[in-house]
Amino acid sequence: MIDSLLLAFGSIVLTIISLYKWVIIISALLSWVQPDPYNPIVQMLYRLTEPVYAMLRRYVPTVVGGMDLAPLIIIFILQFLEIFLGSLFRVY
Repeated sequence: MIDSLLLAFGSIVLTIISLYKWVIIISALLSWVQPDPYNPIVQMLYRLTEPVYAMLRRYVPTVVGGMDLAPLIIIFILQFLEIFLGSLFRVY
């Protein structure tokens, strides 16, 4: 019973991590085309990603050569977490 509960919890966590990676990718791609800042989807993506970027930027300089590497660093961290937790929960 507990094993099934942990497996379900692990599966949900891994799904959330995977979805958040896609949110970051979409947000990074949209930043290249300068979308309308009043668009509700753009505002939602900004609200979902900017707090994590700000937290990372507080500890690590992420701008290199005029390019912000925060999305790439966050994706690497999420990928590591996904692999680690997947092997921990034996879901991956």
